[in-house]
Amino acid sequence: MRTKVIAFSLLVVLTACSSGQSQGANSAPTSYASAPRHAVSQLPVIPLTVTHDGKQHSFRVEVAGSAEEQDKGLMFRTAMGADEGMIFPMNPPRMAAFWMKNTVIPLDIIYIGPDKRILNIAARAIPYDETPLYAAGRVSAVLELNGGRAQELGLGKGDLVVW
Repeated sequence: MRTKVIAFSLLVVLTACSSGQSQGANSAPTSYASAPRHAVSQLPVIPLTVTHDGKQHSFRVEVAGSAEEQDKGLMFRTAMGADEGMIFPMNPPRMAAFWMKNTVIPLDIIYIGPDKRILNIAARAIPYDETPLYAAGRVSAVLELNGGRAQELGLGKGDLVVW
């Protein structure tokens, strides 16, 4: 049994994350083709809101839509604005685990379920740490914000995320 658990865990890690990000997503939808581009990543930048206790928090997030974009994610970035982030859409929804390989800044990794609600948050993920951080269930997207930002805004399980 232990071998099966280890093999399954390894399979999840290998298929759900590489270079710190989830793989296998479809390309970014064409609706992002006209979106402005981020100066560093050249990824589309879109608005995203998280609703917590009736209050909306607005962000501008880069869309990492392709497997290659998700592989790179926020690696090697040294700064990110307070209301900036990166979203990793996953279609179809699936299990995911992220890590912080080559990621310089601490991040809150927010797992979003198929109902667009937060499943769980890996808060203040440690830069360069290669320990997999798992979603609490199938995800339709993963949102990365600056480490500690989710707690600062009071974001948590069940909050609605719209992009």
